[in-house]
Amino acid sequence: MDFGLNDEHRMIVDSVRAFVEEELYPYEEEVEATDHARPELIDQIKQKSLEMGFYAANMPEELGGGGLDTVALTLLERELGRANFALQYAVARPSNILQACTGDQIDNYLLPTIRGDKVDCLAMTEPGAGSDVRSMKCRAEKDGDDYVINGIKHFISHADVADFVILFASTGEEETSRGPKKLITTFLVDIGTPGFEVKTGYKSVSHRGYHNSVLEFDNCRVPATQVLGQPDHGFDVANEWLGATRLSVAAMCIGRAQRAFEIATEWAATRVQFGKPIGKNQGVSFKLADMAMDIEAAELLTLKAAWKLDQGTAQDQDFAMAKVIATEMLARVSDEAIQILGGMGLMADLPLERIWRDARVERIWDGTSEIQRHIISRSLLRPYEN
Repeated sequence: MDFGLNDEHRMIVDSVRAFVEEELYPYEEEVEATDHARPELIDQIKQKSLEMGFYAANMPEELGGGGLDTVALTLLERELGRANFALQYAVARPSNILQACTGDQIDNYLLPTIRGDKVDCLAMTEPGAGSDVRSMKCRAEKDGDDYVINGIKHFISHADVADFVILFASTGEEETSRGPKKLITTFLVDIGTPGFEVKTGYKSVSHRGYHNSVLEFDNCRVPATQVLGQPDHGFDVANEWLGATRLSVAAMCIGRAQRAFEIATEWAATRVQFGKPIGKNQGVSFKLADMAMDIEAAELLTLKAAWKLDQGTAQDQDFAMAKVIATEMLARVSDEAIQILGGMGLMADLPLERIWRDARVERIWDGTSEIQRHIISRSLLRPYEN
């Protein structure tokens, strides 16, 4: 197996790294201090990323996207992950689910999102339905040529800046050998649709400037033409997206860990105590060695999952493994980086305390570490089932 990057991959890494350092880093302190990314700043970053071909890099070239293969996209997201999340998210990667658009949906949602004219967000989680998605209570009932939606979603990322929501709602129930199971349908719902309100969400310790919202649906009526994919088959359009987002989380965690590691390494090499750099002490040097191994292992597993997706051989457990190892690695690396810098590591003058705070949510969203382990163990035991 060839572990080297080709010329295109190296070019992507170099150009995105320069973009992040020049276009995103200068505004991190502002976003951290205000918990707000100014719309004009987000537009500035978006326009620059469009010019450089980074925007919608995950979408097919024939649709106007970047058309990157999964390995290249993973490298791009690794580099973007080094920056404040609210800023790097301006370099949007529209939800892969939108490739299920048909008819007028293509011109109204898919293509505008790829061009940067519209922003999408996904609404799946509810107050009583997190990891157990099929327990969702948000319901859409058929009424003639329309659906009437009622219910609440929460923890919905960037709904406050989105133009439309990709909504998952229950549309019925079917009997299975394990009892009744809810049927899920996916809808495209415009912000501002009567009966649909976006409310301010919870204040989070992670990712300042990148907000979550609460969505309330009260007899919200949408035409059946707004169904994405087939009615009652909402998870069919979600399967590809779930794998892609877990790979994205892993890649961004690796980029953030690399940044923390670089800060800690430079500090260890230049901080002199008791007449020598602290990196000369095994208590510090061994931490650096463990951090380097952790990052390398997570990156290799993540790139392997990306490569397998390009080869058409990836399975759910590949994405689950990448997400678990990368998110848990980031927690360890960011914590050890702060330990190496001591009190200075907790000061807002450096990005370490932010990286440490931001790391906490990564083991929760897009499927908790426990859910990922369930996916992995289930795949291991399945061949032995009767």
